[in-house]
Amino acid sequence: MHQHLRLNEYKVLFYRLSLAYLFYFFARILFYFYNFRLLQVDSISDFISLCYYGLAFDTTAILYANLLFIVCSVFPLLKNTNRGYQKFLFYLYFSMNLLAYATNFIDFIYYKFTFARTTIVVWNVMKHETNLLPLFISFIIDYWHVWVLFLLFSALWIYLYKKVTVLAFHPTKKVVYFGFSTLVFLCVSLMIIGGIRGGDFKKSTRPINILDASRHVKNIVHSDIVLNTPFAIIRTLFSNSFIKTDYKDVNPQVINSLVQPIKTYHNNPETKPNVVFFILESYGREYIGALNKAAKIPNYKSHAPFLDSLSQHSMIFTNAYANGRQSIHGMSSVLAGIPAFKDAFTSSPYPKQKIESLVSTLKSEGYSTSFFHGAANGSMGFLGFANILGIDNYYGRTEFNDDSQFDGFWGIWDEPFLQFMKNTLNKKKTPFFASVFTISSHEPYIIPEKYKNKFHEGGVPIHKCAEYTDYSLKRFFNEAKKEPWFSNTIFVFVADHCNQIYYDEFQKPINRFAVPIIIYKPNSKLVGVNTDLAQQIDIYPTILDMIGYKKPFRSWGRSLFDTKTTTPFVINSTGTIYQFSKGNYICTFDGNQAIGFYDKNDKGLKTNLIAHRNPEMNAIELHCKAFIQDYMDRVVDKNLYAK
Repeated sequence: MHQHLRLNEYKVLFYRLSLAYLFYFFARILFYFYNFRLLQVDSISDFISLCYYGLAFDTTAILYANLLFIVCSVFPLLKNTNRGYQKFLFYLYFSMNLLAYATNFIDFIYYKFTFARTTIVVWNVMKHETNLLPLFISFIIDYWHVWVLFLLFSALWIYLYKKVTVLAFHPTKKVVYFGFSTLVFLCVSLMIIGGIRGGDFKKSTRPINILDASRHVKNIVHSDIVLNTPFAIIRTLFSNSFIKTDYKDVNPQVINSLVQPIKTYHNNPETKPNVVFFILESYGREYIGALNKAAKIPNYKSHAPFLDSLSQHSMIFTNAYANGRQSIHGMSSVLAGIPAFKDAFTSSPYPKQKIESLVSTLKSEGYSTSFFHGAANGSMGFLGFANILGIDNYYGRTEFNDDSQFDGFWGIWDEPFLQFMKNTLNKKKTPFFASVFTISSHEPYIIPEKYKNKFHEGGVPIHKCAEYTDYSLKRFFNEAKKEPWFSNTIFVFVADHCNQIYYDEFQKPINRFAVPIIIYKPNSKLVGVNTDLAQQIDIYPTILDMIGYKKPFRSWGRSLFDTKTTTPFVINSTGTIYQFSKGNYICTFDGNQAIGFYDKNDKGLKTNLIAHRNPEMNAIELHCKAFIQDYMDRVVDKNLYAK
């Protein structure tokens, strides 16, 4: 009977799918090898345990990638074992599997920049770029070893696939053939559904998602080992993380008490200074010596001598953090006080709405508003969001209009573009608001040829770019201080997110969000060091407090100079887990409940104190819930303004 039952075909199918599991295991080892400083697993047994938990996520990714291949393999067509049909299956198998597999290899490198597995959100960033081909070529050249590894493992995979072939089979009893094949097809279909869901069919459970990887780890960072990149992309392909929440212990009174989404300040007299923001691409707090004096990092070296010097005449915030992980997150957090959690607000279904922001409030006070970014107009999605915010003038590579200063990848070098910005501001009526987003401290980490002997790589490639951008800022200030508008201007320096890490202190999960916040006002008493928790979304209300803006406005942040009505806190997300810092603790929150509490100094999240909960921890979790609920409600209900 067995000769009519296609058992050989099913055995070969099982072998071919098993190869996918084997190579996903290899990819997980390589992912750890490339990022071991960020991931730091204590022992081989712990790593094997993480790989075991990763099997469920591998299963989902492998089944999605091989869905058509499995169907074509088991569906009874009588000619399944023919040479031509097997060749078709071969190409179908590898076209889908190698495409999915390649995304794992991209994260060997890209993970160092985002500290999270790549999701479909990356497409929302890349689709605005006009320079994808040179960037791709640069990536291939700079990280050639990754693609060599990919080709080697692909070749090995193909070799092993061909080692086991299907035996020719021509059924003689077609009733038995079709009957048994149909039964197997139904069973396989059920197994595929169960595998994609994560291993069960219970109505009470949902298909596994990225968040579920955190259930199996003691260190949140290790969830990225459990995950694989194809899974992260597939699971976010049609997802919308902007869903209203309804926590039982959160009500409007709790929100108004803890979050205070509508703020009014009466701390300062009304003034109208110019306001200029420098959002520094990838410029982690790690690179600026003035912000690291208390960190006591062995053999520390600063890469920002100008910002170090300016900090002596500024208010600096040495405990400040980003509210997102990508450039567009930084723009919405800094200018509109809208943080990014799993996904960017700008990538949600809800960005096209009336948004109260620093732009709208300053415009209501008679300010002209400008945004500068030296890349191709529309890059990073900045032009679209600038239009939504109502910024009057956008200045990009088009307006600069001199590609002799083009860096070959992203846009105009920082030094000439900042001079262009200064010359443009000279022509503006005061008061004006201007924000520039620099570009030169960005992968592929190049600087103008004329400066190759002036700025040095240091520990990581971005160090020379950080020094070049710092020099570009110095050149801007040397020229701007000659202008009449300079002395009546508030200058703010902040990074969009962090990037390459050199010192162990900044490998710690919380410090991967550590950014500078520096506020400089010429000839002002606003000088000192503030060690309170601070974040990007605090900058918008801080400026309104400083200029004496008296009207109510919507803001989830707080004025960094208001110590009477608000308590310092920081909220951000790894892409799966919320991190909420306040008072004596750091809370990790999975969207439903707290899963960890850590001492505020435990930036590495080493010792979970959740077994010893106390009233302060409970209050911090409630604040986190209230923040998330008000955030989601206001975004989804299109209520991002005071009323």
